[in-house]
Amino acid sequence: MSRFIADLEIHSKYARAVSPQMLLPNLALWAAKKGIGVLSTGDVTHPLWFVEISEKLEPAEPGLFRLKKQHCLPGSFDSLAPRFLLGGEVSCVYKKGGKVRRVHHLIYAPTLDAVRKINTRLAAIGNIHSDGRPILGLDSKELLKIILDVSTDSVLIPAHVWTPWFGLFGSMSGFNSLAECFDELTPQIFAVETGLSSDPPMNWRVPFLDDRAIISGSDSHSLTRLGREATIFDFDTDLNYVGIFESLRTRDKRFIGTIEFFPEEGKYHYDGHRLCQISFGPEETKKYSGRCPVCGKPLTIGVMNRVAELATSDRPVGWNPAWAKTFYRFVTLDELIGEALDLGKQSKAVWKEYEAAIQKFGSEFAILLDASEGDLRSGLPPAVAEAVCRMRRGEVTITPGYDGEYGVIKIFKDEADRANAASANQSSLF
Repeated sequence: MSRFIADLEIHSKYARAVSPQMLLPNLALWAAKKGIGVLSTGDVTHPLWFVEISEKLEPAEPGLFRLKKQHCLPGSFDSLAPRFLLGGEVSCVYKKGGKVRRVHHLIYAPTLDAVRKINTRLAAIGNIHSDGRPILGLDSKELLKIILDVSTDSVLIPAHVWTPWFGLFGSMSGFNSLAECFDELTPQIFAVETGLSSDPPMNWRVPFLDDRAIISGSDSHSLTRLGREATIFDFDTDLNYVGIFESLRTRDKRFIGTIEFFPEEGKYHYDGHRLCQISFGPEETKKYSGRCPVCGKPLTIGVMNRVAELATSDRPVGWNPAWAKTFYRFVTLDELIGEALDLGKQSKAVWKEYEAAIQKFGSEFAILLDASEGDLRSGLPPAVAEAVCRMRRGEVTITPGYDGEYGVIKIFKDEADRANAASANQSSLF
């Protein structure tokens, strides 16, 4: 397979607030459109989704699966059809250290039989039928014990670790270190998923993450959001479940890096209070003693502030370790087309242009990451090509997200800039 992109954090139609279109045939088709080679099944603990997984997927490489041909939609089945990996998300709500913790974890298993046994154990603890991401009164460490007891190849990766409400290090109910959460089992946690509101340089500032892989996943609730964050691998031979996670455990050359949001675009980058439309950076929050100046209630402390709290003074913003992996900051193609055409990303004209671009280049990631500037300018409308080029250079303006509100990202300053940029002769990007 060589280089491939993996999205290891998604949801199915059985999770709350998720599109009913998140079904296996659609997931396989959209993974192909995006250029995703390996996709988590998501929600593997849900009994009805597990039945669909068992019936519609077939073994491919060891521990990986593909959609059976009779279930594939046109354009999503060939010798390189997207692979599925058995994974899901569990919400652990429990009390530890005198504080109620609400922490989300990604879990993975190598076989359908292992998933079946894990689900039996979890069903004895709480309700796994009501939500694709079950909410269980279960200590994080005990969840890890359960999945490892079923199979030593099972994996737990804390999800969107900096998110205030449900991240392992979140400001509202999280811990100050991995060890506080997992105690003697901390060495079993070899990777963390960092969420939309942070990127690798932010995580590099925190010393206790130095020997952990920094990965990213989309946490997608709809087909079009697949791959909005993702992890890049390179397997020349022997692609398999164990190999994928071993590459993360050792951070070897097979683990290339990640595809990231511009973190300011994430919903919890800044501190704030959405109802009062208050958005603060860490210094402003300190000035107001962490309270909303409008209503007096506590602000939701965002990721930027929380990272700074757990970082050490010898690692300022911009600190870059020798072992750092590659990462790309990224805006999805539909957003770029929407801004280039000055239309909402849900408009029919945007998706018509999106489909035309995919037909020409093969996938969204081929456009956003791989195509040369010359190919972009010859194969895309001028303003769209310019938007992609500016995005690659990081020439964006962002109003940071806060307290559940996404940040607003802009490529063009105004209509005049959009018109001028469409014909500008920009230099080569890479």
